[in-house]
Amino acid sequence: MNLLTQSLNPSAAETYGTRYNLYNATFENLWSFGSGKPVIVTYRKDDHKESMTSYNKIEYLVDGPKKSDQVLIIAHGAGAPMDSDWMNDVASQISAAGIKTVRFEFPYMVERRESGKKRPPNTKKVMLETWHQVVSDWSTEQKIYLSGKSMGGRMASLMIDEVCAAGLICFGFPFHAPGKPPKDRLDHLKNLRTKTLIIQGERDSMGNRDEVSEYEVSKKIKFHWLEDGDHSFKPRKKSGFTQEEHVGSACQAAIKFMSC
Repeated sequence: MNLLTQSLNPSAAETYGTRYNLYNATFENLWSFGSGKPVIVTYRKDDHKESMTSYNKIEYLVDGPKKSDQVLIIAHGAGAPMDSDWMNDVASQISAAGIKTVRFEFPYMVERRESGKKRPPNTKKVMLETWHQVVSDWSTEQKIYLSGKSMGGRMASLMIDEVCAAGLICFGFPFHAPGKPPKDRLDHLKNLRTKTLIIQGERDSMGNRDEVSEYEVSKKIKFHWLEDGDHSFKPRKKSGFTQEEHVGSACQAAIKFMSC
């Protein structure tokens, strides 16, 4: 059984269509296989032994047009994989606007898929190394934006100024653990040099609107607030909004941000 068949849950076949296991793939031939459908590509760099884990592969889930001026790379949050319903929805809406979306998983999530056992997130060092490798793999694309849900976006924010990226989009930034102070999570945000959009629910337990308004952050950071939304943008019924509407609003804000 190849790695991709092994790592995806059975229901994914219907969602993603054909799956491919390509080694030393090039972006020129990628879409001749996919015909515009979402595909997964595995990059195996046998001549480069990465320090981050025993795995030497990164698998990408790609949606969108064959040619696009913009590519949005989306990292998952701490608890859910790259093909969660939330991630599928965001990738689908943004790719429908003509923007190529690329998803990947940190090593602990890859191991969770393969072993079936829950594992905690990798260390910050490993996740930052993973992000750097991902950016390197997609560096031939014209305009790259980094993004992520919660933890994935926070990790991107820690290295975004070190790479050649057009911007950063954070879907629910974890300014602090629920009920805890921010500690050092705000330090790098004060001097961020890359244009950034943080899309945040107003009652996010990891940084609500009242709390965040008191934080000192770089002028490069803009906010898009979702009324009564929680960390996954879900509002209470009494608000008159739905999670579906808020996720749609978040995607439209991201698309507009990338068009500026």
